[in-house]
Amino acid sequence: MEPFLKVAALQANLVWEDVDANLAAFEEKIYSLAQADLVVLPEMFTTGFSMQPDRLAEKPDGKTIHWMRKMAAETNTAITGSIITEENGQYFNRLIWMRPDGEYSGYDKKHLFSIAGENNIYTPGNQKLTVDLKGWRICPFICYDLRFPVWCHNNYAQGYYEYDALIFVANWPQQRVWAWETLLAARAMENLAYVIGVNRVGDDGNGVPHSGASQIIDPKGKVICRAEDEKEFTCEANLDAAMLKNFRSQFDVGPDWDKFSIHV
Repeated sequence: MEPFLKVAALQANLVWEDVDANLAAFEEKIYSLAQADLVVLPEMFTTGFSMQPDRLAEKPDGKTIHWMRKMAAETNTAITGSIITEENGQYFNRLIWMRPDGEYSGYDKKHLFSIAGENNIYTPGNQKLTVDLKGWRICPFICYDLRFPVWCHNNYAQGYYEYDALIFVANWPQQRVWAWETLLAARAMENLAYVIGVNRVGDDGNGVPHSGASQIIDPKGKVICRAEDEKEFTCEANLDAAMLKNFRSQFDVGPDWDKFSIHV
């Protein structure tokens, strides 16, 4: 594990259902960053939280994948965020983890937000994703997954934790932002892991306001970077491997965790 992992979380005002405009805006933001190991974008970062995949969905090797591959290669940075994807006649809210070498992995959102009808349009995933970045083990999730601690739970075996950091990319509405902030801290503390939560700002196409509150939280639950409310903002932080290891050695709750398995 590298001693530090530099993370940049981009809180942005997404242009409703305009892929080209959003890609252009994020391209400018990413090029303006100092070197980062990981750039994190919001949920459905090319469209906003749309229920119109018949018009907006991309194939698994579509425009946004090519854009992410180019940006990751040119900046030597891993880039992640979710997009609307169509595969085998089904639509997915799919997080893409793009590596600088052009290879990528995907995670399909498990918990679909039925209150907005997401479950009637998109197909849920049933597999978690854990990736390696410079020796750091990272587990990414999407928005509503944050409310399901069993699905996000870290695992412990033979002295090792399954992951070192959690990511939540979101379009989390302003009216429930207190839940967003509270649950991000809870996921960090209960899993002894860093948490990176990236939300959008601005009103979406349905007039729903989003205030942001993107943040990076350490394993003790301390916020080490928080975005300004209702503004585009880049949260940057160095995740500290020594701090993580020391805290886990001093407060090693992993061996006491309940043992269980999930059937999906």
